[in-house]
Parts: sequence; structure tokens; C-alpha cells
Amino acid sequence: MVKNIFNLLLVPVIILIVWAFVAHLQVFNPFLLPTPEQVLISFKELASDGTLGKHILASSMRSLGGFCIAALIALPVAYICYYSTKTESRLKLITEALRFIPPLSLVPLLILWLGIGEASKIAIVILASFFPIYLNALSGFRQIDKRYTELAHVLKLNKKEKFLHIELPGSLPSILTGLRLGFGYSWRALVGAELIAASSGLGYLIGDASEMSQTDKVFVGIFSIAILGILGDQLFVYITKKFSPWMKK
Repeated sequence: MVKNIFNLLLVPVIILIVWAFVAHLQVFNPFLLPTPEQVLISFKELASDGTLGKHILASSMRSLGGFCIAALIALPVAYICYYSTKTESRLKLITEALRFIPPLSLVPLLILWLGIGEASKIAIVILASFFPIYLNALSGFRQIDKRYTELAHVLKLNKKEKFLHIELPGSLPSILTGLRLGFGYSWRALVGAELIAASSGLGYLIGDASEMSQTDKVFVGIFSIAILGILGDQLFVYITKKFSPWMKK
């Protein structure tokens, strides 16, 4: 246990020491690289007056909302395409085209269509998280052992029974992996969208602090994103182990 904690914290602590050493020697302009103490003071100020909490809540709600909508769309579409190769072939061209278009490149168009409110930012999250969820779920359904599907036919299971007892357990590891990846993509895309068009959120906090040359607050926003991302990812790791304990990770 102690060894694992040591290995986990070793590199971050080294980076922190180097950062503090370089910042205090003022190798770079303090406006470009503030000291860890300055960042900690800014963190306390933003946390105490509620500013940081407000931005975290705004980003979290957008990310979670868009992610859930993407999952509710991607999982049924993957299941339908698993059963119908015709449906998949009809959707293939448009899905492949959208998959290679960076969601942030659509921000100007989405702002024109949906305005600068919540809808455009949630749309970015949906576009970013849809494809990891969809592709992993589809791959999971296709990797189900054919012997189990034959067994379902022999046992004369109906579609509901087959889904609950064979298809869902067999594809669950891939589905959970896709959800984990989709959450990461949604968080990254959302912060990028908030940098461009938002009046709240961690991306807005970073962009606004950058324009005001408040680099310490920029660091606060970046560290907040990193911490929340790690916590969210660990939640998915826990869920994966809970519902598919046969997986190593």
C-alpha cells in the first residue's frame, strides 16, 4: 500500500519541487510561471468566495448532461447496428465523416444555429463523447462468443432474455470502456468550448484569467480540470471492477 502511494506521488512531487525551484529563482517571468504558493493562495480565494465552485458546477452539469445524452443515443444505435448490417452500412458514411471532424471546429456553426447558451456547449459534448461509446459498444456486441448465441437459440430465449443474460454481460466490459473514454473526451471538448463561448465554467475561468494576465488563476483552472477528470475516471474504474470483476483493470 505504502509502496503504491509512493510510486503514485513520486513524479508529481518531483515536478512540484522543480516548479517551485524554477519559479522562486525567477528563471521565467512571474507572470508566466507563478510560484506554487501563489497558485495555492488564488485557489483559496476562488474557493472561499464561491467563484471556483460556481465554475466547477457549471462545467460538471454541462459535461454530465451531454455525456448522458450521448450514451442514451450511442448505446441503442450500436445495438441496432449490431443486429442490422444494412442500418450500419447506411449510417457508415455519415458516422465516419463526423468522427473525423474535431468537435471544436463546429463551435462557430453551432453558435450560429443554437446560440451562445447551453445548447451549443452540450452539443459539443455529445459529438465528442458519442463515438467512443458507440464504437466500443458495437465492438463489444460483435465480440460475444458465438457459442453463447447458439446456446441462446437452443434454449429458445426470447430477445429480452438473450439481451439480459448473454449480450449485455458479454459486451459490458467494452461498453464500460467506451463510457470511460467518452467521459474523458466530453470533459476535454467542453473545456475547449468554454474557452471560446461561455460566461461560466472552468474553460471560461482559464480564458478570462489569461486575458487578465492572472496566470495563477489559469493554473487553478487547469489543476481543477485535472483533479475532476481523475476523480471521474476513477469512478468509471470502480464501476468497471464492480460490474465486470473478471477484467484485470
